[in-house]
Amino acid sequence: MNNVLAMILAGGQGDRLSILSEQRAKPAVVFGGQYRIVDFALSNCSNSGITKVAVLTQYRPRSLVNHIGAGRPWGFDTLEGGVQILQPYRGRAEMDWYSGTADAIYQNLYVIEESRAREVLILAGDHIYLTSYRNMIAYHRSQAADATVAVYSVPREEAHRFGVLDLDANGRVIDFQEKPKDPKGAWASMGVYVFNKDVLVEQLQADADLGDNSAHDFGRDIIPRIFQSHRVFGYQYQSYWRDVGTIESYWTSHMDLLAPIPPMNFEDPELKLRTAGAITPPARFGRSAVVRDSLISPAANINGEVIRSVISPGVVVEEGAVVRDSIVQHRCIIRAGAVVDRSILDKEVTVGRGSVVGEGDSSVANYERPDIVNTGINVIGKRVTIPSGMTGGRNVVIGPGVHDELADRAALEAGASVHPTTMPLHLFV
Repeated sequence: MNNVLAMILAGGQGDRLSILSEQRAKPAVVFGGQYRIVDFALSNCSNSGITKVAVLTQYRPRSLVNHIGAGRPWGFDTLEGGVQILQPYRGRAEMDWYSGTADAIYQNLYVIEESRAREVLILAGDHIYLTSYRNMIAYHRSQAADATVAVYSVPREEAHRFGVLDLDANGRVIDFQEKPKDPKGAWASMGVYVFNKDVLVEQLQADADLGDNSAHDFGRDIIPRIFQSHRVFGYQYQSYWRDVGTIESYWTSHMDLLAPIPPMNFEDPELKLRTAGAITPPARFGRSAVVRDSLISPAANINGEVIRSVISPGVVVEEGAVVRDSIVQHRCIIRAGAVVDRSILDKEVTVGRGSVVGEGDSSVANYERPDIVNTGINVIGKRVTIPSGMTGGRNVVIGPGVHDELADRAALEAGASVHPTTMPLHLFV
């Protein structure tokens, strides 16, 4: 796979993940306890034997860049390969902030030329799946394709959220619709593409020449044009895959991991999930601990009840506390007698003694963002302090750094939002 260059699009803001991606790129958001979302794309490249990787960043990239570093955990720090972090910059007439997925690749064409790649594999940095791209690239070559799109079967009622392809009996793309109101088919584009290098360069240049007449996006512009004049095929991906771009899908994909037979095996020696981070001590369970159907990361200290939840490193659940149907990230403290139910806690949240996060009616959507926080899930930002004895309803959003703003509150009604009066500059890492 030395003649394949992987380019990971990891620059999106990810507004639909609410405060989880407010101050960090969506691919840098924690997933599965001790991983980050971008670890899946990086690990899939490593599992495929692809050692030439470029990561295109844009929105608040510090956490993402620090996490990837030189790429050692994924085996990219070699003489034959390497990982490049490509940040947009200004100063030349043809360079600017990325205006779309295709424009991001176009502004880095020099990387493609210098790589001497035969094919370019373009990946989204915010999807959850474990695979090797070897079979997809082999399929692309066997079909003598100019471009190949990875496709995934979705229920027809959900297809309107995706780019939808129609394939003929040989797998060739014969129609493409980007997020159609009335989908004709149910093959959804996964945002994973293999292009022959020369074809990609040609198409990107043609798209750039359209100027304001194009959105410079692979789904909206490049694929709808190219399948009519080139050999474009759909590679049918059969294993688990999720776009975790919303609060509901992020929470649901975590709950999927807690099934008796989870859809992804993080211990598979052939498809390892790798991440960066220091070696931590084992998790500790006290004599009063009760844990069922949960994932507990290293360095967690559990003395209370953890039911159907994902716990990150360094989390403390004190005796008498209950965590249920929740995602609790690094170094959170759940004090004695507290209850956390159907909630997502960002890093270093403290839930005070006897307080409740997630109680009552789920039907009241968040007043500020009813479009993304509407399924009864609470989202608590980094380094928030929930005072002792406070009760919070459902679909509540508390912004990062909130502390004194809650000091005099006995309760938060369902759908409420609380934001900090000031935002510490060092808050997000």
